[in-house]
Amino acid sequence: MSGEGSVRVWDLPVRLFHWAAVLLIPAMWWTAENEKIELHIQLGQIMLGLILFRLLWGLLGSSTARFSGFVRGPRGIFAYLRGAKAGLGHNPIGALSVLAMLAALAVQIGLGLFASDEDGLYQGPLSYHVSAETAETLTDRHETWFYVILALIALHLAAILYYLLIKRDNLVTPMVTGSRKGAAGEGAMVPAPFWRFLLAAGLAAGGAVAIFGWL
Repeated sequence: MSGEGSVRVWDLPVRLFHWAAVLLIPAMWWTAENEKIELHIQLGQIMLGLILFRLLWGLLGSSTARFSGFVRGPRGIFAYLRGAKAGLGHNPIGALSVLAMLAALAVQIGLGLFASDEDGLYQGPLSYHVSAETAETLTDRHETWFYVILALIALHLAAILYYLLIKRDNLVTPMVTGSRKGAAGEGAMVPAPFWRFLLAAGLAAGGAVAIFGWL
């Protein structure tokens, strides 16, 4: 609950998605580098499910999780850059970071779905829809696209440090606790009912299983 000087800003699903991605990205890199491809594919399926869930939660979730609650157009972005006050959730620049990372991870997973190793022992679930030559090309793209994700991670970490050291705004702790400093009730998160979480989680898990198992 929100108390004096503390405002609830992030729900548990958003925080779990964030920290799961923090763990999965290096784990997927490590499995690829050490040729543990079967495990790499399994982690990719989990990441696909997470991305699908976050997209659905961006439509069905709590007020600060919904894209409509934090994604702004050019006017809102420029207003923020000129000093307009942002809400307690993602600011307009942070929203761009969220969208960019989700898009980059979606592209990476999408490329992996069509990838195949040199011997054809491990193949993405959709690789049989394309030729061997195309699968090889997409495998190369899958490997090089990871550098785009690394660049976005570097920008994300730089932004966290900037807000911490320059603006004296700790963005990490709220993503752990779910709360941040503020007047009681000011812009507090409006939680989504639990059935929406079950719906989003079920659809995401079903979608990931369908793509990896049935298509």
